[in-house]
Amino acid sequence: MTIYLPIAELSVNIFIILGMGAAVGFLSGMFGVGGGFLITPLLIFYNIPPVVAVATGANQVVASSISGAITHFRRGTLDVKLGTVLLVGGLSGATVGIWIFSLLRSIGQLDLFISLLYVVFLGTVGGLMLWESINAMRRAARNEAPAPRRPGHQHWVHKLPLKVRFKKSKIYLSVIPIVTLGFAIGILTSVMGVGGGFIMVPAMIYLLRIPTNVVVGTSLFQIIFVTAYTTIVQAATNYSVDIVLAFFLMLAGVIGAQYGVRVGQRLRGEQLRALLGLLVLAVGLRLAVALVVTPQDIYSVVMGVGN
Repeated sequence: MTIYLPIAELSVNIFIILGMGAAVGFLSGMFGVGGGFLITPLLIFYNIPPVVAVATGANQVVASSISGAITHFRRGTLDVKLGTVLLVGGLSGATVGIWIFSLLRSIGQLDLFISLLYVVFLGTVGGLMLWESINAMRRAARNEAPAPRRPGHQHWVHKLPLKVRFKKSKIYLSVIPIVTLGFAIGILTSVMGVGGGFIMVPAMIYLLRIPTNVVVGTSLFQIIFVTAYTTIVQAATNYSVDIVLAFFLMLAGVIGAQYGVRVGQRLRGEQLRALLGLLVLAVGLRLAVALVVTPQDIYSVVMGVGN
């Protein structure tokens, strides 16, 4: 069964689209990531124009993130105060990112830039997460405790001014690195069509030292509003959001996220990080191969989206 996508200007198999949405929604709920780093490449692999894939992928992230965040809120694993501070930086970064997106599109370098960004970010983050989680699992298997920190030793992040106490996360931390992290994620959301969870989650765990059980729900909370804002502005400025494609992705994503949260609650922190690291590396590798392998059709004619 096929449906026609008016903005992408092509027909697609509805069951493949629903399958993509459900799978990404499941992973979103399981790992606390928006899923955009998966849905955007998947749509591009399925011959959806990158401009449409980025903007519409961000829209799908909203639905799956809402579904997962509600579940975490009910379970008490969402720090609203921390998420709000992240959101301040996220909205500012998203505004800058949309300007960059429009500039790259106008000079004809958007597709290449998106692919290169995905390869670099996914390869780096996935590799670091996998390495750390494997070491953590090895220590657990040998019943070794993590190396104790020296008395009085503090991470440089904890020495910054403008500190605020986040009771839910049980941390006392400066808002500077939190807003900066949100700003960076906002730019990535606009340019790459991602929720940014694949970077935000490890950054909150390893850099800000926020407890893993709170990180997932808080990440999803911030992703909801930044991706929603990005989607609205993308639709208004670049006319690249395909509402038909977005509807079916959202429908399947919401359902998949509920099951993902349940599975994620049963796994230990290091196991979740190892699985996410493998997943991130796999997607990055697939994009890297696509950049160097000669395509079957060297020349192609592409209609302008939104014209």
